Formats: sequence, structure tokens, C-alpha cells
Amino acid sequence: MDAQEVVAEVLTARGLTLATAESLTGGLLGGLITAVPGASGFYRGGVVAYATEAKEHVLGVDGDLLAAHGPVSRQTAVAMAVAARERFGTDYGLSTTGVAGPTEQDGHPVGTLFVGLSGPAGDRYAALLGTAATRDGLRTWAVRAALGLLVEELGLTADNGD
Repeated sequence: MDAQEVVAEVLTARGLTLATAESLTGGLLGGLITAVPGASGFYRGGVVAYATEAKEHVLGVDGDLLAAHGPVSRQTAVAMAVAARERFGTDYGLSTTGVAGPTEQDGHPVGTLFVGLSGPAGDRYAALLGTAATRDGLRTWAVRAALGLLVEELGLTADNGD
């Protein structure tokens, strides 16, 4: 079973909800989640905040945090996840931010990825360096990493499509 199916099954069974905030994945995470039949039972929505300004003005990520750490950072990933959770009133918020290329951003090489998670047990993140050869490959890898972080938080295991 793929990670999105595991997440759907468990969140639905436990009566828990999820929202997303995406940057580099541009809606792929929300799209994969909503491709699962019955997603409306647990998924409340998502925001694609691709530009730094959108992270601040749409999601409400603190401008000082963005100035200090940049849009590609663990701090921003966590703040995005918290914002998704708060804005949609969900049990969990999941986020993605990073550099998919073709060039580095703010000194971060292509493949630098951060995923954030906010939930009842607190906030956490994963920092990753993707090795996929293409932009699409990195974006897909970031989605899998985000779902994997949530699966781990829920105390589960999943195939994750590999």
C-alpha cells in the first residue's frame, strides 16, 4: 500500500484531519492525497505558496523568520506546516519547501528539501538532499518524503511507491 493510501486509511479510521502547505511541490502533495477515494473524509485543503511573499502574506509565516532563515529552511518548513494546521483547523499540517532547480537558491544546491509536520505531538521536520536527476523527480521525491514523515508520526509503515 502506498503512503497516501496508508495515511488516508489511518486518518479516516482515527477521525483525524490533514492540511498541506506546499512550495516546491506546487500542489503535487495535495493532488496525490486527493487522488485517494474518500480523501474528503480527512483532507481539508492546501495552499501552494510558491513565492516567499506568499509564504508570508497568504500562509502567515513570520517575515522576520523568512528574513533570518530564508524560504528554504527547516524553520520555514515547520512554520508552513503550523500555518496549514492553524488555517484549516486540522489535526496535522504537512509542508514542503526546497530547491528543485535548475539552479541553486540562496546558496542552497538543487535537491535541498525540507518537509515540515505539525501535529498533536508537536512540530518536526526532515532535512533532505535529493539525488533525483530531474526537477520532476525531486518534486516527487519531496512528496514521498513528506508522506513518509506523516506515516512515521502515525507509527505506521508504507510501501511509499518504491
